[in-house]
Amino acid sequence: MSSRADILAKVLQNQPELQVLPEDLSTQFPAIDPVEAFRTILTAIGGAFIDAPDHQSVQQYISEHFTGQRIISTLPELAAVSEQGWENQDPHTYANVDLAIIAAHFGVAENAALWITEDLMHQRAVPFICQQLAVVVRKKDILQTMHDAYLKIGTADYGFGSFIAGPSKTADIEQSLVLGAHGPKSMTVFALD
Repeated sequence: MSSRADILAKVLQNQPELQVLPEDLSTQFPAIDPVEAFRTILTAIGGAFIDAPDHQSVQQYISEHFTGQRIISTLPELAAVSEQGWENQDPHTYANVDLAIIAAHFGVAENAALWITEDLMHQRAVPFICQQLAVVVRKKDILQTMHDAYLKIGTADYGFGSFIAGPSKTADIEQSLVLGAHGPKSMTVFALD
């Protein structure tokens, strides 16, 4: 037996007893208004929060703020401002995407995270390879806590899912915060009424 196999066998033999999860995983987050809490946290972590009455206002904002860029979107309502026929290609073809616009199933007020699964991304690489990311979420779908989020996800069947919160960032280099270190440089959340 190799040393690796020996170590793994010992780890397997010494597993702790399984613990039953508590029945009630809900907690109270002090936010009276989860949308406002989401806005505050998102802004604090480097993201931008835009109130949007409808998809038309999102389209107008994109047209005004992201001109002359390669824009892709998974939302049919934004077809007028995004490239068509980009879906399901080799992930390397998305390396020069300036702005990707996707929808989220829901957001979480306590940390401004958005739950996104592969069916909303169309391609797993899209929200991580683009220069700038925009996510559309309905205000009514902003939950209070991560406990609420996991209760909502439950036993849903999905191939790939991710919580995304704000633009990528690191403070590893000289303890200086760098946005866009290993992913999107910016993140804009459009909160639909």
